[in-house]
Amino acid sequence: MDYYRIQGGTPLEGSVRISGAKNAALPIIVASLLADGETVLENVPNLMDIRTIIRVIEYLGARTEFDTQRNLLRIRVESLKNAEVPYELVKTMRASIYVMGPLLARTGESTVSLPGGCAIGERPVDIHLSGFEAMGARIDLEHGNIRASASSLSGAQFAMRKVSVGATANLMMAAVLAKGTTVLENCAMEPDVVDLGSFLMKMGARISGLGTDRIEIEGVEKLSPVTYSVIPDRIEAGTFLIAGAITRGKITINGVIPDHIAALLGTLGEMGYRVESGNDWVSVSPTNRITGTIVRTHPFPGFPTDLQAPIMTLGSTSPGLHVVIETIFENRFTHVPELRRMGADITIEGNVAIARGVESLSAAPVMMSDLRAGAALVLAALQAKGITEIRRIYHCDRGYEDLDGKLRSIGAVIERVSGGSF
Repeated sequence: MDYYRIQGGTPLEGSVRISGAKNAALPIIVASLLADGETVLENVPNLMDIRTIIRVIEYLGARTEFDTQRNLLRIRVESLKNAEVPYELVKTMRASIYVMGPLLARTGESTVSLPGGCAIGERPVDIHLSGFEAMGARIDLEHGNIRASASSLSGAQFAMRKVSVGATANLMMAAVLAKGTTVLENCAMEPDVVDLGSFLMKMGARISGLGTDRIEIEGVEKLSPVTYSVIPDRIEAGTFLIAGAITRGKITINGVIPDHIAALLGTLGEMGYRVESGNDWVSVSPTNRITGTIVRTHPFPGFPTDLQAPIMTLGSTSPGLHVVIETIFENRFTHVPELRRMGADITIEGNVAIARGVESLSAAPVMMSDLRAGAALVLAALQAKGITEIRRIYHCDRGYEDLDGKLRSIGAVIERVSGGSF
């Protein structure tokens, strides 16, 4: 099993081009099932989760061709041969539940095993299912499977009990071919949801309210395949900016949308880092006035929970007191014990973590528990004295394209080592 070996202490310098957004590409790939013909997707990141969702849609009847060098994915849909996705295909990734919306819309039925994915707390699918029921679907749960059926879906008004990116995306995909108008309230406003909506509208869907908490979808009879480019990944962008900050180097990220990471840029500025930006680039560099801050995760446009572990790692190596309040997931501090092994001074009280900055971390063998916790350990290793070995790096393979290669391009001493009994 592969692992990372990282020699810390080198300031990172240079520029990195950011890949396409995983969390936008996943539902967009699934949404291609809504139209017969060939859909061409550009800027698709070559990630484990992307390859998994490709296998899912191929099982359902799509034919694909993924040019990983050009990040170009061709999807051809002629007919759907399946409406059931087995556990073997969904056990590693929660986004597999996205197929329910398109399958219900096109075939009137869908069976999906309860999904797996990162163990970071409760991520209930009941909001998805309640929304489908409001649109006329019947839901049955048996033997670990979710079975949904409907002779036809009808427009409905549905208010989500809590903001959910997944449910917003899934219900949008179901509603675009439903009869009548669907109004979704308390919607997620994340750029990934907006990107999915933009893709659906290019296919011919009628959607208004994208980027607000109220989305209205007027059902149409048919959608058409299109060519579409996925937005850049704001979480990867943020991770690289924090990598520059934690090593006290100067990093420029290219091919980004600065507004998508405004909350992070504000936090870095509050901590004393120099932040500069243009239309599609952002740079961060250190100053001599770094200080502590308070971060509270919140749905977009708030501070993203996916950057909570990386920003805590930065706080643990910066002067002052740093407070991180996690409001999205209840189990998202799994990186803390591993950071403590490296010398971080972090205490936890419920959903609040307090990091007292230390001058430097110390290399130690550590292990990834999930995707974003894994990124935090890589950041810690880049700053730490000595050589850190990080196990279970397949977690990072799910969400960061060529992470070690991109880090080496800006001066990191990082090696991906094959083999080992980890």
